[in-house]
Amino acid sequence: MLFLFFTHIICAQTPCINGFAGVYPCNNYDLLSRVPINILANTNGTPEGSDLWGWTDPTTEKEYAIAAMTNSTAFVDVTDPLNPIFLGRLNSSSGNNYWRDVKVYNNHAFIVADNVGNHGMQVFDLTRLRGVSSAQNFTEDAIYKTDDLGSCHNIVINEKTAVAYLVGCSNPRGQRLFGGGPIFVDISDPKNPTKINHYANEGYSHDAQVVTYSGPDIEHVSKEIYIGSNVNKITILDVTDKNNVLKIAEIGYSQIGYTHQGWFTENQRYFILGDETDEQRFGMNTRTLVFDFSDLDNPKLSSTYSGPSAAIDHNGYVKGNHYYMANYRAGLRVLDITNISDATNSMTEVGYFDTYPSNNATAFNGAWGVYPYFASGNIIINDIERGLFVVRKSGTLNLESQDLKKSFSIYPNPTSKNTTIKAANNQSIKSVQLHSLLGQKIIEEYNINSSEYVLNTERLQKGVYFIKVNKQISRKLIIK
Repeated sequence: MLFLFFTHIICAQTPCINGFAGVYPCNNYDLLSRVPINILANTNGTPEGSDLWGWTDPTTEKEYAIAAMTNSTAFVDVTDPLNPIFLGRLNSSSGNNYWRDVKVYNNHAFIVADNVGNHGMQVFDLTRLRGVSSAQNFTEDAIYKTDDLGSCHNIVINEKTAVAYLVGCSNPRGQRLFGGGPIFVDISDPKNPTKINHYANEGYSHDAQVVTYSGPDIEHVSKEIYIGSNVNKITILDVTDKNNVLKIAEIGYSQIGYTHQGWFTENQRYFILGDETDEQRFGMNTRTLVFDFSDLDNPKLSSTYSGPSAAIDHNGYVKGNHYYMANYRAGLRVLDITNISDATNSMTEVGYFDTYPSNNATAFNGAWGVYPYFASGNIIINDIERGLFVVRKSGTLNLESQDLKKSFSIYPNPTSKNTTIKAANNQSIKSVQLHSLLGQKIIEEYNINSSEYVLNTERLQKGVYFIKVNKQISRKLIIK
């Protein structure tokens, strides 16, 4: 063990009141907790945050943040959003990388990094996080370096076909591989990735989304469609046959800065795009472009949304009728896209949480990435300077927590020898965990399945602990 199993809470459940959650500007989103950079990253260089993704363990249903740093990838158990637990990190295989990206397939994380030499693609088995009792310096389970692969700017995964797309790649000497176009890698056996082919005809892809198409264009239903954000255009490819890639269409738009990243709506009719440098180059407010992809062969610009500040837009994702945008110095912005077909009013901002409180200027600081896909409704944000944030729509956690607290009582508290946990309202105690203030797991009991449980605390040192019941409710327990 190289360091303590450490839970580090700077802020815990700070509600958004009168436009602020503590020091952070907000609207309709509460701060649940924050884990800072100095906990997430190692001390090599001056660490910063970059991309992130999430993983839900299908066996335990625990939720994990996978937070990319300049020099490592951090793993944080965010199942209890008020008490996130730092589990350790996977260090970079080649030093500091100022752009690191991660995606998940079949309980494995696949990690690439840009602007560095001999990194390759790291593969990490996320099931190794189960039962971790002390924070670890992890090592990868596999590393992919076919074609003299050094760095890649991004990785995209189509989970339905078990194919990873590595984009913006170079060899260790900094020379572009295949013009920066996608490299197709079979990850059906995650620990043994194998190359299928590559595609160089459309040049460099900065980012992409790949789907098994089920949208309104009947001609292309069931095909594997690649939407590339290719610096100065969007490129639409049919990549069903990796040995015979077919270009479907491309589209540009006025005042192109840098065609950066985009995401389909869930019905795959519209594609929402962010241009990373248009605010900087043209002096505009945050601009988000909506394209009508109902006919993939003839894509059209449908509408343009202008944000309330000149902050730079970065990565954005769709969940249901909302678009969650990492907006650099303006933090997380949440846009209602219910009326996305409306050419003049396609998006409406319905909330935000600003992780960079000093200003919303046009600069590359603040929120890099956001992950809105946890079933719990909790949202994670990775901020370049301030680390990992867990936020949630205002009021929803309090209501849930109050219902849970009515279901269980814990007494006596403070205690010296034993404390009793008692269920009410026909509830059942299934599991009990006890953690120290530093997050160290002291007691863990499963398969209790009773309405009452006596926790023996006689041998514990005096101090403050946290009890978690059924992996959901956490309360302080004082041993006197």
